[in-house]
Amino acid sequence: MGANPPIYLDGHSTTRVDPRVLEAMIPFMERAYGNASSRTHALGREAMEAVDRAREQAAGLIGASPREILWTSGATESDNLAVLGAVRALRSRGDGVVTCVTEHKAVLDACAVLEREGCRVTRLPVDSCGVLDLDRLADALDGRTVLVSIMAANNETGVLHPVGEIASIVHERSPALFHTDAAQAAGRVALDVEAARIDLLSLSAHKIHGPKGTGALFVRRRRPTVRLEPLTHGGGQERGMRSGTLNVPGIIGMGEALAMAAECGEAESVRIRELRDQLHERLLADLDGVHLNGHTERRLPGSLNVSFDGVDAEELLVGLPEVAVSTGAACASASIEASHVLRSMDLPEGRARSSVRFGVGRFNTREEIDRVAERVVDRVRRLRSGRGQVVGGESGGMM
Repeated sequence: MGANPPIYLDGHSTTRVDPRVLEAMIPFMERAYGNASSRTHALGREAMEAVDRAREQAAGLIGASPREILWTSGATESDNLAVLGAVRALRSRGDGVVTCVTEHKAVLDACAVLEREGCRVTRLPVDSCGVLDLDRLADALDGRTVLVSIMAANNETGVLHPVGEIASIVHERSPALFHTDAAQAAGRVALDVEAARIDLLSLSAHKIHGPKGTGALFVRRRRPTVRLEPLTHGGGQERGMRSGTLNVPGIIGMGEALAMAAECGEAESVRIRELRDQLHERLLADLDGVHLNGHTERRLPGSLNVSFDGVDAEELLVGLPEVAVSTGAACASASIEASHVLRSMDLPEGRARSSVRFGVGRFNTREEIDRVAERVVDRVRRLRSGRGQVVGGESGGMM
């Protein structure tokens, strides 16, 4: 990577662990290293007490009860457990599943598994801004629908779905449960599972300055009591819904990260939104043919997904080793196809392939944004004029 690390603007892929989060985790790797299931000695009890405090922190961010927080290895596992676990537990009541074409692959692939098991899966389209038509959602529901899964915020465009309105439609039109993947939204926009009538909600630590490999699933305990068919079996941890030794340091870090997100609140969102708009305005002022992908207003504070006419995004990024940014979802980075999210918005192939996803975050500064804008503008101009040369070794600090 070299002496100077790249300016990091890939906050939807992952985030830097906040130093305060790391400080909270270290004692549970060095000193308080007990297994949280070993309650017969002090180290085990100390670990479990810390895990319970983290549950309170997680619950506090989304308006839940601590007993409704289930620890997982990340949002992918949370999504799979919510989708597969809920539908399999409810198969005697129905076989209908409704989701959206722009969901994360963790949800879409889980729905594909259910389809192979005989479920009816409806994948709702979005408009050119990535927004879901709520009337089409209502029309897709019937008495045999058992689960609706719609993400709170898209991981590529940042588009926000009105989860409260969606949950109301779901509960008024069907007996289904409502699940939302909130990995991108939690800590960036306000979420309240009670006010929004959410039944299942997925969280990820590493999207909000916590450690990788840790996540959580909110599972409603009353009105209604949600039951899940577990995906893993063993020691019966997490009320039997997710067996396995708890990742105590990761859980402590996630709890701290969520608590910090709750504390930072709107003030941090306002600052990040200003930085995002600063970058967008610079690009628009200095370049022609720059297009925003997604909704102009209904998106995450730090999200900026733009396309540059006449520019291949991969070529652009290879020539920007001093900027850490991506063309789309990190989990799909091995794919040579254009983003399924952008294709679902009916963008022309060329525009989809020229798209870059900027994710502004907590540690970015105005000076960094100015430097990134300057470098992107210069690189785009060179590529358009035919002078941009892609050198294989340039990407060493980037990809």
